[in-house]
Amino acid sequence: MKKLLSKMDIWLLILMIIYSIVGLIMIFSSSSVSTVLRYNVPQYYFFIRQAIFLLVAFIIGFIIVIRFPTSKYKYITPFAIVGIIVALLGLFVYGKLTNNARSWYDLGPFALQPSEFAKSVIIVFLAVAYSRLEKRKTTNIYAFLIPVAICLIIAVLIAMQPDFGTAVIICGIVFFVFISIPYVKENIVKVLKIGAVCLVIAALALLYSGAEIFNSRQLQRFEFRNPCERYQEDTGYQVCNGFIAIHNGGLLGVGLGNSSQKYLYLPESHTDFIFPIIVEELGLIVGILLIVGYMIMLWRILKIARSAENLRLSILAYGVFLYLLFHILINLLGVLALIPLTGVPLPLLSYGGSFTINIVIMLFVVQRVNIENKTIKTKREMASITN
Repeated sequence: MKKLLSKMDIWLLILMIIYSIVGLIMIFSSSSVSTVLRYNVPQYYFFIRQAIFLLVAFIIGFIIVIRFPTSKYKYITPFAIVGIIVALLGLFVYGKLTNNARSWYDLGPFALQPSEFAKSVIIVFLAVAYSRLEKRKTTNIYAFLIPVAICLIIAVLIAMQPDFGTAVIICGIVFFVFISIPYVKENIVKVLKIGAVCLVIAALALLYSGAEIFNSRQLQRFEFRNPCERYQEDTGYQVCNGFIAIHNGGLLGVGLGNSSQKYLYLPESHTDFIFPIIVEELGLIVGILLIVGYMIMLWRILKIARSAENLRLSILAYGVFLYLLFHILINLLGVLALIPLTGVPLPLLSYGGSFTINIVIMLFVVQRVNIENKTIKTKREMASITN
């Protein structure tokens, strides 16, 4: 066990722990008012729940690191993919309607969001599928498109909830993983031709079906510039209050627990808009340090992906890199009114059960990849010495 743990990426582990602790502190601070005034629950409600989610995620993560080599993922992947599709279909009948989206199962003590688990399952599925195709030395480009098609079905089901933020993240992960496959890169022209034909067919199908892609409420989200000019409207209220929080904080912040914007001005202060509260209370310097920390975390994951000893390990690490990157970019750019607001949480800092458990577990999967990279490399070096 000690031998395995010594092969983990220590900097990545330290950053995970630091961000989890900072997230817990800021979730308590940002939700301390809304718990009582809006949700009518005790002040520590979200803090305790997030602590439980993190504890569960870290325990599962360490079990994955110690007990489950990535070669065994192929046995659970088919069941996981089928399970996710069934769970997403079930939402249309049994899903709980929250914020105009039917994305959760109400399980009493907590709510389960299948779309969050879909991201993790898709990363593992792509790693297993493309690793198998590579081992078989498959040269049929259409075989490489089958996993993409399955993932797109999942993305469409999520978009229909509607949850376009998650659907976009899944499409981004699938696209960049797909074009990173060595055989696909060698046949990129053929792939682009097939992709163009598929896009034309999809566009014509939508055009002649008469289906409404976005309703009026969803179209309003594209009005994201100058939010403070639309303060009385849904499209400007939250983002403008986020701007006010950042402005209030200045360089050094107003002090932990002293935010004024968490007094019901920011409805999602402990989830999507936790970054403005962090800046308001702890200052812009801390906000910049957190962004730098994310960059270091992403660099460590990308380094592990690039040093991977096989395609399966590479896709697992690279997929998690994309997962983390898209969440960070979409959250921060949305909060800063640089792109439409989509309701995507900030990794390890925002409150959220399904998301927190998934992101922590996938970061431990990256640790498992790092362990296997080092193990394979050591065995190869030992073999070369003996020979």
